[in-house]
Amino acid sequence: MRNSSTFSVLFWIYIQRTKNGEAPIYARITLNNRKLNISLKRKADIELWSSSRQRVEGTDPFNLELNEFLDQEYSRFFQCYQELRIEGRVLSLENIKRKYVGDEKRLYSLEDIFEYHNNTCFSKLRQNTRRLYSTSQNYIRKFVQKEYGRKDYYLQELDYNFILKFENYLRSVKPRHYQKRLQHNAVMKHIQRLKKMISLAYRMEWIEKNPFLNFQSTLEPREREFLSVEDLNAIENSVLKNNRLQKVRDLFIFSCYTGIGFGDIILLKPQNLTIGLDRKLWIVTKRMKNGNSVKVPLLKKAAKIIENYKDDPSCKKEGTLLPVISNQKVNQYLKEIAVLSKVTTHLTFHLGRHTFATTVALSNGVPIETVSKILGHKKLSTTQIYAKVVERKLSDDMDLLQKKMDNDKSEEGEGLTDIN
Repeated sequence: MRNSSTFSVLFWIYIQRTKNGEAPIYARITLNNRKLNISLKRKADIELWSSSRQRVEGTDPFNLELNEFLDQEYSRFFQCYQELRIEGRVLSLENIKRKYVGDEKRLYSLEDIFEYHNNTCFSKLRQNTRRLYSTSQNYIRKFVQKEYGRKDYYLQELDYNFILKFENYLRSVKPRHYQKRLQHNAVMKHIQRLKKMISLAYRMEWIEKNPFLNFQSTLEPREREFLSVEDLNAIENSVLKNNRLQKVRDLFIFSCYTGIGFGDIILLKPQNLTIGLDRKLWIVTKRMKNGNSVKVPLLKKAAKIIENYKDDPSCKKEGTLLPVISNQKVNQYLKEIAVLSKVTTHLTFHLGRHTFATTVALSNGVPIETVSKILGHKKLSTTQIYAKVVERKLSDDMDLLQKKMDNDKSEEGEGLTDIN
């Protein structure tokens, strides 16, 4: 981290552009070993120019006036440099030049783009997505404070090195609510949110170049966990004497048989329940995540859960089909349900959606295109992740079959040996 800067000014004449014995005068300003030449729009007699003094020789009134002009410009450059320092602005050759020529533009900072993004984009985002952006912004603030000792950072200062340092910082972060350091995908997600905000600033011409131009973020594919038929049955049939656990189980089982996520389930209202062309109950809604239309013909177990809460006081009060419980409490209660059901799989509500795709639908021959429609995926490739899981399960099942056949054959061989 640089705590101080070096600045100097040197006057020189451009000999190669000499005309009628005179050459244009330039100022070379140097900041931390970086140089920038600025034309002073004046000329000097090349015979009278002193490179050592950086002035013209002689007592002619014209030469005296030119030297006085150079003295004034020398002071102006240093004044521009000092004003930028005092104002806490970005110390760069470009900014010194802008201040000198009177062509200053407003310099936007990270806090400016945070504020603009939150004011203009938050209304279009889900509550959870807004929360994630706020978390990313706080990580950026902490990084800037730690790495540069500042509370804010100008967008014009951003470069590829800033992104790499931020990535390295994120990999060392250990959140209070999490036992481990941030994993690769979590790091990439925070960087992607920064990229979206900086790209917004670039499109609004707040910065001249996008520092993310050469940066590629990569997400590692994650395995989709799901419940086996045995585990799903164990949860359905376990004895739960606690009313709150029963409600959470009902919500979870409903997700397992419909593929609808938690955020969409608690928003379901009686008007989302309709009679389809097959004269059976359907759920018609839109995914909160992407706005895609979702139409789900209800299996009997899902329809029965809705029937059970038809006269529930809390549902009537909220105007919902099913009980409304916070996501945090749901996942907390699911851990208790897993213990009581003797299920060792780490139980989260999102597991219900995965279980529907694999155990309930694809494993029972439902076409992947149908599953994709029910899940509300924008791309079939998203659903194909589950198909790969099913293929792996089929392979495992065939391996078990082969082992069983090998064992049977071995037992037959042993029997023949005994007969002989």
